[in-house]
Amino acid sequence: MPELPEVEVVRRGLERHVAGRTIGSAQVLHPRAVRRHAAGPDDFSAAVTGLTVTGARRRGKYLWLPVADAALGAHSPAEDALLAHLGMSGQLLLGDPDRPMSPHVRIRFAFTDSGPDLRFTDQRTFGHMAFAAGGAALPPMIAHIAPDPMEPEFDEAAVISRLRSRRAGIKSALLDQSLVSGVGNIYADEALWRARLHWATPAPALSRAAAGGLLAAVREVLGEALAAGGTSFDSLYVNVNGESGYFSRSLAVYGREGEPCPRCGAPVRRDQFMNRSAYSCPHCQPRPRRRAPRASSR
Repeated sequence: MPELPEVEVVRRGLERHVAGRTIGSAQVLHPRAVRRHAAGPDDFSAAVTGLTVTGARRRGKYLWLPVADAALGAHSPAEDALLAHLGMSGQLLLGDPDRPMSPHVRIRFAFTDSGPDLRFTDQRTFGHMAFAAGGAALPPMIAHIAPDPMEPEFDEAAVISRLRSRRAGIKSALLDQSLVSGVGNIYADEALWRARLHWATPAPALSRAAAGGLLAAVREVLGEALAAGGTSFDSLYVNVNGESGYFSRSLAVYGREGEPCPRCGAPVRRDQFMNRSAYSCPHCQPRPRRRAPRASSR
């Protein structure tokens, strides 16, 4: 699933190539793509047609386009939004309106300037889009999502306190989008490797300093991945122009089972984790010891 760097790359592309343009039509080609829009595909199309995109915003793995009513003039304020979640394989791709239509295109947006159209393509149909009335600043359906480490609203001290209060392993806590958003399987493993913490370390066992160091590692790896255009393992992870990111060349442990740890040379280990995988170095990130059971008082 695209994580913060991949979604931010898409957001920047949309802001560059879509902001200021007016939607002339929205063709929903698969109803599942607008399943979160309760009024259905026809209402979705009608709601967004004639709106001008005023920018592109993101929180964690969600992005949205604030939109204004074009009929009210160029300076009308954006009140509503077009919300998108890319799911496992979603893409927002710009291109020549006359190019062939892929069988995986779920929604096609044409613009009144007759320029490049925008196509929401989603092979696995886990992603979705929705019209968010009054959602220009923050769509109400994602108000429960916590700020991500790249946002000014991110309160590190509060996150550290909440993190250390969780009765869970540290990786499970990092993946909780109500605690800190934007971090998925890839960047959790990479940040934990940088912080020299095993994924199963109990969150309450972290000192404040260790928790702060982990968040610094999260911010660092997200920033480096963003600079590289994100992580692309296949053609499903691309920006709005169809270009791949190159951070996969810099991964230390994720997807590198059996390969040498870049820090110590020990073979990277893969463990089962919540129907997924967790990658770590058995030398740099020793698994926490299990507490011995208390002796019976009898």
